[in-house]
Amino acid sequence: MTAYGSFPGARPRRLRTTPAMRRMVAENRLHPADLILPAFVREGIAEPVPIQAMPGVVQHTRDTLRKAAVEAREAGVAGIMLFGVPEDAKKDALGTAGTDPEGILQVAIRDVRAEVGDELVIMSDLCLDEYTDHGHCGVLTADGRVDNDATLERYAEMAQVQADAGVHVVGPSGMMDGQIGVVRDALDTIGKEDVSILAYAVKYSSAFYGPFREAVGSSLTGDRKTYQQDPANVRESLRELALDLEEGADMVMVKPAGPYLDVLARVADSAHVPVAAYQISGEYAMVEAAAEKGWIDREAAIAESLLGIKRAGADMILTYWATEAARGLGGGS
Repeated sequence: MTAYGSFPGARPRRLRTTPAMRRMVAENRLHPADLILPAFVREGIAEPVPIQAMPGVVQHTRDTLRKAAVEAREAGVAGIMLFGVPEDAKKDALGTAGTDPEGILQVAIRDVRAEVGDELVIMSDLCLDEYTDHGHCGVLTADGRVDNDATLERYAEMAQVQADAGVHVVGPSGMMDGQIGVVRDALDTIGKEDVSILAYAVKYSSAFYGPFREAVGSSLTGDRKTYQQDPANVRESLRELALDLEEGADMVMVKPAGPYLDVLARVADSAHVPVAAYQISGEYAMVEAAAEKGWIDREAAIAESLLGIKRAGADMILTYWATEAARGLGGGS
């Protein structure tokens, strides 16, 4: 105690006294335009199919996908990332449904573009895993290994049919060496220079993908550890980032988000392009399951998890809560 005041002299709590004060001094803020909605569209169904491991998320019909896109736009969400789920009978070793102009993803891109035009950024997953009967992200060799360079040829074809369908952004997610350069060349060759590339620059082999396998009807047995990254590594991520930027990536992504916030922060510090992070199916499922049990406050946990991703450096967040969260943030047109 002194004659001129009490100890301590520094009182950070003064800036936490009221909600208005905390809002005024907040260092990071979420906005609806930070959010991107991943959405699944399934071929050959008449009604949406709930995904058991992801309560509240469905495999859409073409009609309900259009409605979901409109709802996202009205909530102020920035974009929608589309994943196609073909009929099992159309899967084969080369994933040919993924390059069929009438394949489910290409049809869905056209549907959504016709519905919302340029008012929502339409993105597409550029990968073979949904379309192959073996469930891997690429073409296999005779002994069962993923053939990097043969897969790149398929990715080039996928990029072109997705661009022709009207997508604004392609998202190469297979983690093949050289994929961004090949996709950029493929797009430029057909005069689609304005189609952007969101590179899955940093994609780890993660246990948290489990519910996603149900969502896309994956046929995978085994794992993807020979092409997705080892969770033990960080410097490897920065190398992948540098390569993707050199090859022409317009934006880059870290996936998963929550378990890799340290990596996200490193990428955000290094990248000179917009950085996205994907809050994946397992992250979503954990919160929903714990909330259903009454163990956590669902809305508060969603908001905190998204803010943590933003704080770590993400400019954009792919999240299955995108529309709900955007509404809660007061978004909309």
